[in-house]
Amino acid sequence: MTAVSEQTGAWLAEFTKLPPAEGWLKELRERAFARFAETGFPTTHDEEWRFTNVAPIARSSFPVAKTLGQVSADAQKHLGRYVDLNSNAFVALNTAFLGNVTVHQIPAGAVIEQPIEIRHTTQEGTASHPRVLILVGENAQCTIVETYTGDGAYFMNAVTEIVLGQNAVVDHYKVQRESREAFHVATMQVQVGRSANFSSHSIALGGALVRNDANAVLSEGSHATLNGLYIVNGTQHVDNHTVIDHAKPHATSHEIYKGILDGTANAVFNGRIIVRVDAQKTDSKQTNKNLVLSDNAVIHTKPELQIHADDVRCTHGATIGQLDAESMFYLQSRGIGKKEARALLTHAFAQDIIDRVKVQSVKEDLEHFLNEKLHEHAE
Repeated sequence: MTAVSEQTGAWLAEFTKLPPAEGWLKELRERAFARFAETGFPTTHDEEWRFTNVAPIARSSFPVAKTLGQVSADAQKHLGRYVDLNSNAFVALNTAFLGNVTVHQIPAGAVIEQPIEIRHTTQEGTASHPRVLILVGENAQCTIVETYTGDGAYFMNAVTEIVLGQNAVVDHYKVQRESREAFHVATMQVQVGRSANFSSHSIALGGALVRNDANAVLSEGSHATLNGLYIVNGTQHVDNHTVIDHAKPHATSHEIYKGILDGTANAVFNGRIIVRVDAQKTDSKQTNKNLVLSDNAVIHTKPELQIHADDVRCTHGATIGQLDAESMFYLQSRGIGKKEARALLTHAFAQDIIDRVKVQSVKEDLEHFLNEKLHEHAE
């Protein structure tokens, strides 16, 4: 038996248990599972997974949470059209188990004042493959908050597709606060329409093994902001991969991801900016900053630029550092204990991302979590 078939055998057994589905859904599921069965899970020999070993997921056996297989006709037109199941085994696996799809359609011109909350909770010992599709009409505005929680060991494998019409505005938040025993893999694929504005804020706090893929394709005159904060300690591993694809001219993008690492934690940041041949007048900036609080924590950071146009302005950079010795000395000289000074400086490092959060409840929860964590270290 080959390594791939060993990995996919248990998933085939789960796949055969799925309830019957109508023609188009059945065909999509079967095509996706065939692709997953062909490739299996990625390994560290794959460049995109070089620093993230998903063998613990591949070796695990989780029964799939029950699904009813109800997908609306509106969703049918869009599902799988933007996200690429051929290049990502986890997307293929999610699509193979496509069941209930959370669909939100924002009509053209509508302004939704209250955040649209989407909560994902996984039962211990199971696998969950939630799919979210958000369709935002022309000139519409909305805020989306996705939260991920759960207890014990389980496997969360999520895919979110977001489509913005012309001049639409979307503010998106993903807050991952799962069990420290959980496996979390998620892909967000965003299609940003002409002159539309999309911003996303990814907050990764929990999980044993976490992989976040955030991809945005920009149209003419559009703008995308990708912000992220990851806080890991103990033996946690978090991997953030982002791709901003400037497909058309006059688009702008800004990206800042910050990480705080302690214990023997590992983190990965791989940010790619692609500027297509026709995407003249592109303006893009990418930054990754990491604060390493332990000698045993490890960060791998790789900002990338792929520029195929000549009239562009693109910058990227990455930093890895420890707490500033002079600042520590200053605070201690003012009577602040070493642990308290460490907590203050760590909080200040994260504050830049926290201040960008516009949803008050999310901001307050993040502040509370950070204060709680820093208080633990200051005890």
